[in-house]
Amino acid sequence: MTGGRDDRSGPGPGWTTFILTQLGTLGSRQFAERLKPLGLTPAHAGLLRAVGQEPGRSQQALAAQLGLLPSRLVALVDELERAGLMERRRNPHDRRHHALHFSATGEDTLRKIGRIAHQHGQDMLEPLGEQDRAALGQLLGRLAAHHGLTPKVHPGYRDLGREHQRTEAG
Repeated sequence: MTGGRDDRSGPGPGWTTFILTQLGTLGSRQFAERLKPLGLTPAHAGLLRAVGQEPGRSQQALAAQLGLLPSRLVALVDELERAGLMERRRNPHDRRHHALHFSATGEDTLRKIGRIAHQHGQDMLEPLGEQDRAALGQLLGRLAAHHGLTPKVHPGYRDLGREHQRTEAG
């Protein structure tokens, strides 16, 4: 509060983008905390979800869809493979490529992630009624499309592993 006025009451575009950033950061942190009991990070959860959308896809195709450095994807898949959630199989049509699949445990974990994500969304949107939730979703979807965000892909994947490259180059 400044001068008796709540700073969150301003309707301007600066305020709107700031509050979106605040909520995005809060939501990301809370979702990461909810995943900790599963031994996963949001990057793991997103990768599992992406494989679930199209099992058997190659590592190269998945890295391209996510905008993720192939070396970083390999590291994430290695971690999920060690955890017994995912497995690489030779692509029967092109033996140079590995196809990504779930283990039985991986499928169960993906269902758990879905329940966690649903509850997280319920909690984040709790003060809004159904009409407000629908309107907010439509407005945010329009903004995401306008800014060229890939549907169902967190833009943070594009930065994973690149921080290290930037510090070495700089």
